[in-house]
Amino acid sequence: MQRTVKYILYTLAAVFFVSCGDGVSLQRYYVDHQETKDFIAQDIPISLMQLDQSKFTEEQQEAYNSVKKLNFLGYRSSDSDLKVYNAEIEKVKTILSNDEYQDLIEFSDRGRKVVVKYVGDDESADEVVIFGSAEDLGFGIVRVLGDDMKPEKIGVLINSLRNANLDQSQIQDIMNFFE
Repeated sequence: MQRTVKYILYTLAAVFFVSCGDGVSLQRYYVDHQETKDFIAQDIPISLMQLDQSKFTEEQQEAYNSVKKLNFLGYRSSDSDLKVYNAEIEKVKTILSNDEYQDLIEFSDRGRKVVVKYVGDDESADEVVIFGSAEDLGFGIVRVLGDDMKPEKIGVLINSLRNANLDQSQIQDIMNFFE
């Protein structure tokens, strides 16, 4: 019996280590940094985001309804740690340069850069990643998780949310972190 239990434990450990691989994933980056100094992590169920959906098109509404949860990880930069900030930015860029991440949207606004990528194919996205950075503030990564997300519709939704009137009390911890 004891031999069987050891065999099962060794097998599970081997499967775990083989499945993890050598590469650093975005999920691993989140786990490694979520409780680190200068980082903040927050899970936000989409049901808590009280957006005015009355002006959403049918396409935007479908995209919004396909989203279930947002995972946020942010890094606050300061003048004294630009070297660390740049190193962390490079780590994230390296992860997002992996072939599994498909480009969706990229834009810049007043020194702030936003890159949106997704994991999946042209028909369905398993995950959408929004990576925004500004040297004076830091950077943030949002993993958008949901069911039957369509990349092109998520892109339309993201563009419409840029100008949306979001109730900031829902994300006050994140806003305070970057002040």
